[in-house]
Amino acid sequence: MANIKSAKKRIRVTEKKTLRNQIVTSKVKTLVKKVNSAVEANDLEAAKANLGPAVAEIDKAATKGIFKRTTASRKISRLTKRVNKLA
Repeated sequence: MANIKSAKKRIRVTEKKTLRNQIVTSKVKTLVKKVNSAVEANDLEAAKANLGPAVAEIDKAATKGIFKRTTASRKISRLTKRVNKLA
């Protein structure tokens, strides 16, 4: 365990950020799974309905610095491409 006050604070801050990152990443994964399962079931309406919230959450994660901008862009692009193939 750290003895220096600033090191103790860094540990606390890191734990908070790690928890937040896990929560957001988990939420993104869940939303992406919903879109992918709708695509695999050939359900265009459900895929389109779930695509909006997934894209919004990925964008938000990129804004907060949880995902890199390029990673978020790639995820959105691939999801959108899969949904558009159904149409």
